[in-house]
Amino acid sequence: MIRRSVPLAALILLAACAGQPPKGPVCPEGMTPMLSDTLYFGTARAGGVVSAVEWERFVRDEIATRFPQGYTVQEAEGQWRNADGSIAYEHSHLLVVVHPADKDEHSDLAMQRIADTYKTLFGQQAVLRARSDTCSPLP
Repeated sequence: MIRRSVPLAALILLAACAGQPPKGPVCPEGMTPMLSDTLYFGTARAGGVVSAVEWERFVRDEIATRFPQGYTVQEAEGQWRNADGSIAYEHSHLLVVVHPADKDEHSDLAMQRIADTYKTLFGQQAVLRARSDTCSPLP
């Protein structure tokens, strides 16, 4: 008789999957599960930097129009490794938007368009995007 057994690791994995919590954070009463997206915009570019006037225009035309319900912009100093391996230190801007994980993915597409537009307008290699689950008192 051939005896077959399921490895212990597979049983543990099955048990863990069966009891997985729902996607997103478990929020305390009065709080709503939301997403927090942060975009990191470097300002160094060939021939100079993105000026304060250019940044203000970008915020007005590209960010405020896509997120009229609100957002936060912060100033920062950052480091970036260039394609040639050299390190660049530069002034940066951070955009933070807390939004619902909407079914039509409006907010997700808006964040991607903001990043793509910035890269095109200001000759950037990348715009870093970080996303996390959060809880908010907003509905």
